[in-house]
Amino acid sequence: MKHLFGPVNSRRLGLSQGIDLLPPKTCNFNCIYCEINKAPQLSCERGEHVPTETILAEIDALLEDEGRVRDLDVFTITASGEPTLHTGIGKIIRHIKEKTDKPVAILTNGSQLHLKEVRQDLLAADIVIPSLDAARPESFRRVNRPAKCSADLETIIQGIADFSREFAGEVWLEILLVENINDSPQDIAALKNAIGRIKPSRVQLNTVARPPYEAFAKPLTFKRMEEVKREIEKGYDRPVDILAGSKNNELNDSGKGRKDSVESTSPTKITEEIMEMLLRRPCTATDIAATMNLDMEHASEILKSMERRGILTVKIHGGKKYYRTPAGKKTENE
Repeated sequence: MKHLFGPVNSRRLGLSQGIDLLPPKTCNFNCIYCEINKAPQLSCERGEHVPTETILAEIDALLEDEGRVRDLDVFTITASGEPTLHTGIGKIIRHIKEKTDKPVAILTNGSQLHLKEVRQDLLAADIVIPSLDAARPESFRRVNRPAKCSADLETIIQGIADFSREFAGEVWLEILLVENINDSPQDIAALKNAIGRIKPSRVQLNTVARPPYEAFAKPLTFKRMEEVKREIEKGYDRPVDILAGSKNNELNDSGKGRKDSVESTSPTKITEEIMEMLLRRPCTATDIAATMNLDMEHASEILKSMERRGILTVKIHGGKKYYRTPAGKKTENE
C-alpha cells in the first residue's frame, strides 16, 4: 500500500496506523529539523495532490484485515509535508470514523488552521497535534522557514487558538526546540503567552531526535528540556510532556509494530517496504526490525546489502546509526 504505512508503536499514541496524504515533499514550510529532504518548491495551495478515492480504497483494503485493525490504537493522518494541504482530508477522516471505532489523530504544522474550511475538515478527528515551534517572528522564520505565501505568525497562532476553542476533541500542542535557534528565554516566554491563548489539552516538548535536513540543527540536552518544561508549567495546569531529549534519545518511538512477520516475503518486496519507510523518515535498524517484525540479524543484513548497492545512505546522529534515502531517491513503484 503506497499511502498507508506501519503500524508503528508511537511513544504518544500507541500502535498507530499511518496514512500519508501527500507525495514527498509537499509543504509550505522548510523546517531546519525536517527528517525529509528539502521541498523543491514550497506551496500554500490546497488541492487533491493524491486522489482521495485512492487513499480510501487502501483504507478499505486494510479494514478487511480485522485482526490487524483490532490491534491498532489509532489511525494517524500525516504527510510527507503538510496534510491539511490535501482537500480530501475531511472526507478521509469521516470515512475512517464511519468504518471503525478507532480514534483518528492528525499531525499538522498548524499553519492552515486560520482557514475556516480547514478547521471544519478536522472537526471529525479525535486528536489534533499542531506544531508551534516559535512565537516570535524572527525565531519562526529561522526554524520553520515558511513560504512567502504562508500566513504570518500571529495569524497562525490565532488560527490554532480558534480551532482549540471550536474542537470537541483533544489538542496536543507540539513544540520542537533547536539549540540556539528557538530556545532563548525570550522564545520560551513568548511560547508561554501563546500557550495561554491556545489553551491546548496538553503541551508536548520535542527536539531534534533524528537526522535533520540541516546539519546545524542540534538537539537540546535532556537537562535543558526539563528546564523548559518547568518554566512552561508555571501558570499552566495541564500536562507538559517531554517527547525526546539528547540523553540517549531515551524517549523515542520503540517497540513492536506490525504483528505479521515479513520474514517469508520476497527480498524485493522487503526492500520496497524499507524504502517506503525511509522516504518518510530516517530509521535505525532497530526501528525497521520492530516496525516490520523482522529478526534483527535479518534486518541488518538487508540494510547492509542496500547500503552496498547505494540505494540508501547512513547518518550518525545522537550516537545512533540512521538509514535514509539519498536526496531525490524514489521507490520503484513511484
